[in-house]
Amino acid sequence: MRRVVLVLVAFVALVGCREVRVNQVRTGTTAVAGPTQVVVVRDKHNLEVLGITAAVNFRKEFAVILLMGPHRESGFAQIIESIRANADRVRIVAFERAPIDGGEPSAAYRTYTMWFVPNIAYQPGSHVDVVTPSGDAITATTLR
Repeated sequence: MRRVVLVLVAFVALVGCREVRVNQVRTGTTAVAGPTQVVVVRDKHNLEVLGITAAVNFRKEFAVILLMGPHRESGFAQIIESIRANADRVRIVAFERAPIDGGEPSAAYRTYTMWFVPNIAYQPGSHVDVVTPSGDAITATTLR
């Protein structure tokens, strides 16, 4: 629960002094193949291409999705350690926790964490960087 509150507070900081609230945070898995990436989704089609179904009101909000993997053993989960934001950069510190029991063999999948953010927070040119707790780069994107 502390991590969810931390994520909510971080996205409020995303736009500086303006009050912005993250509407929802969701986690799950998708079977769509691909590399580890952070994706900003602004329409339903691009969300479906990622193999994710969610009720997003794209007129009022957009989705930021962190996809990690692929994995061939069940039980992997994303841990979001922190999110820090300023006027032109968002830094997400994240990692994946392997299953304690080693997991069971499964079809390839990727884990995801998805945040629904109001459109008022969308600032073209902002960089979104995802790093490990030790500071190693995982992935990055720039809002267009």
